[in-house]
Amino acid sequence: MTTSGAAGPAPRRRGRPGYDQAAILRAAVELFNRKGYDATSMGDLARELGLTKPAIYHHVTGKEHLLSQALDDALDELTAVVTEAVNEGAGTSAYGRLREVVRRSVEVLVAHQPSVTLLLRVRGNSDVELAALRRRRWLDERLASLVADAVAEGRLRADVPPPLVSRLLFGMVNSLVEWYRADGAYDPSTVADAITTIAFDGLTRRDAPDQAS
Repeated sequence: MTTSGAAGPAPRRRGRPGYDQAAILRAAVELFNRKGYDATSMGDLARELGLTKPAIYHHVTGKEHLLSQALDDALDELTAVVTEAVNEGAGTSAYGRLREVVRRSVEVLVAHQPSVTLLLRVRGNSDVELAALRRRRWLDERLASLVADAVAEGRLRADVPPPLVSRLLFGMVNSLVEWYRADGAYDPSTVADAITTIAFDGLTRRDAPDQAS
């Protein structure tokens, strides 16, 4: 039985209502994309949120910390998708896994579009940005190896270098940051189907007449 003078559980420490770490990160990514990371200060972010800088520092250590979190948000799920495809066991074709990577990459980009937009704009001006660029190169290399395996299976044409195919596939997916809107005409599944079909099957109708022009 609890006595009337017994202390209850200690209250959880919370930041200012409505501005937890996730909310601050979302605002920072939006501001970085709008103004540019290098041109954005913590003071700018504080004014955007209507907070003091000390209130923001309660949650994060600084601007580079926010950038690191944003780039991880853009890269972590995509890295998991590519790693799963590369490491998947026997009995599944490289071609099928490659198609699935492209499809799921679209879904990841749509789900993390602001962070991916920021990722595509980094130029290696800091250790955080350089680390993100290394992770992007790793993804390109893994996808190129999957393309090479699909070529070896006889499922893809062999006259286009796999690293170039990798860059073109990711380039097609990444182009979504320039025009895709969640409230637009196309849902993520429709876009994923379209990109996968065009990338692997092309635009030419199979029953179209053979014409030179």
